[in-house]
Amino acid sequence: MYDPTIFENLKVAFENQVYDLDNLDRKITITNRIDRMDFSILARDFAVQFTLVNQPDVTAEIVLGASVEDLAGEILELPGKNFGCSLLLRFNKSVQNVAIQCKQIEQALNTIWEDEIELTQILSFVFEQEASSYLDSIEVKFKSKMNEGHMDDIADFLEHVLETLGVLNGI
Repeated sequence: MYDPTIFENLKVAFENQVYDLDNLDRKITITNRIDRMDFSILARDFAVQFTLVNQPDVTAEIVLGASVEDLAGEILELPGKNFGCSLLLRFNKSVQNVAIQCKQIEQALNTIWEDEIELTQILSFVFEQEASSYLDSIEVKFKSKMNEGHMDDIADFLEHVLETLGVLNGI
């Protein structure tokens, strides 16, 4: 009998709850979805991107990943390892005052997510255009891997994502 991997179980759980936020609760609008198998490194990725309803200026993307080590170790039932999935949040937002807004973003995200994250902000602009604003790509990496033991945390996690989107829309 087929036994789904941690990745498959978490992907379905995230997918169901995110789509419920879009279709049933109407709190978000899903703008993109990726379900990828990378054959060059034998890894899996699932990502879903969305915005708050009527607030399209800031996007959130949840990225769930599984490496070949995690997938193979789990399937082969290798002992002594903690197999699971990586979790990354990516937010995209336009900023005008880099020094002030980026610091506000850093403080807000560290308050919401506490010590669970590694935060990176990458700024970019289109060459040969007036740089009156920058695209701030905000990456929130979670330090620990996820597994099926975290299934009950997904609803709270998504509430924190929605809270983060609301805060970022206000900065």
